[in-house]
Amino acid sequence: HYSGLEEAVYRNIQACKELAQTTRTAYGPNGMNKMVINHLEKLFVTNDAATILRELEVQHPAAKMLVMASHMQEQEVGDGTNFVLVFAGVLLELAEDLLRMGLSVSEASYIVIEGYEKACKKALEILPDLVCCSAKNLRDVEEVASLLHTSVMSKQYGNEQFLAKLIAQACVSILPDSGHFNVDNIRVCKIVGAGISASSVLHGMVFKKETEGDVTSVKDAKIAVYSCPFDGMITETKGTVLIKNAEELMNFSKGEENLMDLQVKAIAGSGANVVVTGGKVADMALHYANKYNLMLVRLNSKWDLRRLCKTVGATALPRLTPPTLEEMGHCDSVYLSEVGDTQVVVFKHEKEDGAISTILIRGSTDNLMDDIERAVDDGVNTFKVLTRDKRLVPGGGATEIELAKQITSYGETCPGLDQYAIKKFAEAFEAIPRALAENSGVKANEVISKLYAVHQEGNKNVGFDIEAEAAAVKDMLEAGVLDTYLGKSWGIKLATNAAVTVLRVDQIIMAKPAGGPKPPSGKKDWDEDQND
Repeated sequence: HYSGLEEAVYRNIQACKELAQTTRTAYGPNGMNKMVINHLEKLFVTNDAATILRELEVQHPAAKMLVMASHMQEQEVGDGTNFVLVFAGVLLELAEDLLRMGLSVSEASYIVIEGYEKACKKALEILPDLVCCSAKNLRDVEEVASLLHTSVMSKQYGNEQFLAKLIAQACVSILPDSGHFNVDNIRVCKIVGAGISASSVLHGMVFKKETEGDVTSVKDAKIAVYSCPFDGMITETKGTVLIKNAEELMNFSKGEENLMDLQVKAIAGSGANVVVTGGKVADMALHYANKYNLMLVRLNSKWDLRRLCKTVGATALPRLTPPTLEEMGHCDSVYLSEVGDTQVVVFKHEKEDGAISTILIRGSTDNLMDDIERAVDDGVNTFKVLTRDKRLVPGGGATEIELAKQITSYGETCPGLDQYAIKKFAEAFEAIPRALAENSGVKANEVISKLYAVHQEGNKNVGFDIEAEAAAVKDMLEAGVLDTYLGKSWGIKLATNAAVTVLRVDQIIMAKPAGGPKPPSGKKDWDEDQND
């Protein structure tokens, strides 16, 4: 029998283990998909841990710690969220074994925390020695595509060659000379129909919209962008007009028409031939836009408007004034196109190095395209990480087994009770190749023993061969299965922090009224004088 405090610690660990188990079966290229139905009853079919966690409403405070750690990994690196969850879950599972060994929970927790922190520090010291190669040229599409394979493969196994090439083309085309790469500059446009292999990259932006007027194509476009509706000005105050006869009525509407005519004529006179507006387009304004051969595009989203301004180098004007040359944007061509049966407006740069690239995803269902979009996001984030740090470590469980081997040896040299926790930390690394093997339908123990045997001979880069029928291993550097160094180091750091934080907690105190019968509600008007 445990005391109340001990019970709380075990309950916390149990909640975290269950959460980690949910995503563990989704780990790696052969991971199972999860069907998540969120609070809005929207259906997600994915094996992307970040999406699964974002849509789950995790109630348990301790399990929320793991969710926060994986969100942090998503923000910092953009990939490897499942690694954080699985690793933190196994650290807690092994800590539970140590806690049950007989010491009081508070003593044992202290020892385990101490050991885990030492082991984490040691792991981060060893990690730079495990780097197997570095990205040489981030402007070479072929090289970048080969480095993005692993990241894309875990979400879209089988399509990774094609998708990695698309992502590489998009990323390389907008990588600025300064090297500061912004993930937001790669847009994704999803259009149902055809298949994945019909996806393509466009330099510029694509909107699922139709043009408003008659003009549907403009070469060498000069673009005026307005954040206001394309309509006549309306006065702030109300005015009452007394019209006595038909002639006055005609003159009244003619005055409005002439004003609109002058405004649109002035815009066309400034040299602009495409107008983009963020509000509604009035019929009269549309008529004059057609008269002066202006192409009209309406964008409802202010974010889209801002991105377009960034792409074409325009300034969004708040009123219908003719734009100056500095305020106008430039683009090689703007045209209305039909992809499948969807009308799209394309703002295209012919030259490669634009500010924004769009990956046009085609697929048979929305769910499939959502999943491809997540794979694209991971690929783009991996490219961003490589612009910060070009080092790469072997994937497929090779790095984890080497860390496990070296940290176990380090644990042997440590005096005191810490060594048990350090060895357990090393053992936790086995969970990664184990998850890969189990999800591929291979005996995990066999894989791990083979990996240890090969690593003892000094082959640091050997990992689990996911494509073999039986438990087999191969050189990950030759196979091109590589993980980013930053992704691994952040993952280890965040998972350890999350596990240690959960172990430090011995009580969860909810600042809510306790259950039980409600106090009787007194008479309604108890404070009023009774006059009867």
